[in-house]
Amino acid sequence: MTSNRRSPAIIASVLGLALALGGAAPAWAEDPVDFGKTPIVDTVGALDGRTDDVLAAIEKTAGDTGRQLFVAYVSEFTNPEAADTWANDTAVANNMGDEDYLLAVAVDGRAYYLSAAADAQVSADEIQRISLEVIEPELVDEDWAGAAIAAAEALGTSGSESGSGWGWVWFLVIAAGVVAVIAFVLARRSKRSRATDAAAGGRPAAPVVPLDDLRRTAGSALVQADDAVKTSEEELGFATASYGDEATATFRTALAEAKAKVAEAFALQQRLDDETPDSDADRRAAYEGIIRLTGEADARLDEQAEAFDALRDLERNAPAELERVAAEATAAEASVQPAAERLQALERDYAASAVTAVADNPAQAASRIAFATEALDRARQAVAATPPQSADAAVAIRAAEESVDQAVLLTGAVGRLAADLAQADRAIEAGVADLEADVITASALGGAAAQAAERTASVAAELRAGAGLAGRDPLAAGARLTRANHEIDTVIAAARDAAEQAARAQAMRERAVANARVQVQTAEDYLVARRGAVGTDARTRLASAAQLLQQAQTSTDPAFAVEAAQRAERLAAEALSLARNDVEGFGGGFGGAGATGYGQGGGGTSGGDLMGAVLGGILIDSVLGGGRRSPGGPGGFGGFGGGSSGGGFGGGRSGGGRSAGSFGGSATRGRRGSGGRF
Repeated sequence: MTSNRRSPAIIASVLGLALALGGAAPAWAEDPVDFGKTPIVDTVGALDGRTDDVLAAIEKTAGDTGRQLFVAYVSEFTNPEAADTWANDTAVANNMGDEDYLLAVAVDGRAYYLSAAADAQVSADEIQRISLEVIEPELVDEDWAGAAIAAAEALGTSGSESGSGWGWVWFLVIAAGVVAVIAFVLARRSKRSRATDAAAGGRPAAPVVPLDDLRRTAGSALVQADDAVKTSEEELGFATASYGDEATATFRTALAEAKAKVAEAFALQQRLDDETPDSDADRRAAYEGIIRLTGEADARLDEQAEAFDALRDLERNAPAELERVAAEATAAEASVQPAAERLQALERDYAASAVTAVADNPAQAASRIAFATEALDRARQAVAATPPQSADAAVAIRAAEESVDQAVLLTGAVGRLAADLAQADRAIEAGVADLEADVITASALGGAAAQAAERTASVAAELRAGAGLAGRDPLAAGARLTRANHEIDTVIAAARDAAEQAARAQAMRERAVANARVQVQTAEDYLVARRGAVGTDARTRLASAAQLLQQAQTSTDPAFAVEAAQRAERLAAEALSLARNDVEGFGGGFGGAGATGYGQGGGGTSGGDLMGAVLGGILIDSVLGGGRRSPGGPGGFGGFGGGSSGGGFGGGRSGGGRSAGSFGGSATRGRRGSGGRF
């Protein structure tokens, strides 16, 4: 579990940076909601003429105690679906502070959440009591206005956590001991009771989580864990470049073990997604396995959180780190125009299907650089302040660092694809020559072999004719070549000697693996730079494709390797297609090809640059991540990306029940609360 190390100053700087760079929080595709100048949002007419009564109760509590309640009534929680994440994201988007409380209710979805800041005066236990004993009974009776009024009144009469001296520490120590003894006794009783119930054929008392809720939780956990691993990998790269392999070896081990857990979780999800029908019991077991595995990955990363933060220590090293990132931004910016020119050349030579994954990469890279430049300007102001605002500087430097890293990834992906396509052209030429030789051999065998030869000859002729033409797609042609090779090889295998057969099998394997490697890398580059918008389905396909590619590369059986590589290629193509659909639906279509033309913008950070940072998982991760609400309070390295101002490597859900995040994760969201279904 991550310790509570993020200070209020950092949380404030996080929100300040988001507003300074963008002018306002990004627009949500749908809910969460914007409160504007009122503490009440009711999109479903739930208050039914009692808005004034609710407002009066809210204003009385605010006047008496300084605690401001906000209430939101919607039909369903969407984007995200989880009640706690929806409420906490709404709080962040509306810049809520320590004494701002949010009651979010999904009237038709029958779910609610009461969100509070980690440093709120009202204790976590009291928030839970208010939720379960005050709010929920009103919601069960569908007294929507009554729930809000009761919440306001309860907040107005609740005690605070304030105090001084060490007396409260001793109280907690003694209380913890008493609780531990009671818990031990109750656990023993409960264990005996469960054994008795089982012997008597009784049912367990614990309620069963609905399967659909379990599915949503598992899907959210997968996305958060995948983001955590990707962000932690980036952060580890930064640290390794600065401090070397030996100083970062422990973190590399932790990351490798977390990646293995996440890969295992994705494998469970892929089995659920395949064509074989699953029973409800199988699905429940798989979802529970996903939640367990992602939790274990989270915990493994969390173990190294504090040590990683101490290693990087961006606050202490802010001036030097600022200049380093600024130099990297300058170099990255210089690579954007060459990438744009190379993309134009690729678009002249190849089909749109061959270059679609990088079609907007120069524009996206320019957007990331613009965002990084603005973040660096803010970091300079923070460093130059009297006294220096180290927390502000650290947050801004991290945002700039990630933006620059993504710009390099985006421009580099264009060059990688260009090289891959050129290699695929050469492979097609050699492969077609082999295929034509096989046609001659099969034709001489007669019968079914001769018929297969005719079909293969037609494919070979089409591939050869299209090989040098503009508008070609050598990756798609390579997949077709592999299939044709497999068919003809099956027919003429008996006509070859063992050595020749082995050589041909190895050649086919190399082509299949090369095609799969290109497809997996292309999908990976696309997803990493746009992970703020990509959901579970695309990530699952990509994880499965990567695992199959690894099997194809290491297998000693050429036939199995070819089959695994072909499946990896198909899954990676599906992953890319699903990811593109996610991105096109993100923020009203922001991030699709041609969304922002490179070289068309002016100076400063535009709304597009801000949304680009959200699309890349940068703003949500390293900026808004510091201000999100979470039941566990603020944290550092760990918790699906949990990171203090100096860290960044870590998991994503540490501290039970925290809202999900990526960079910095839910552990850095700085909110807590309680809720459930009614």
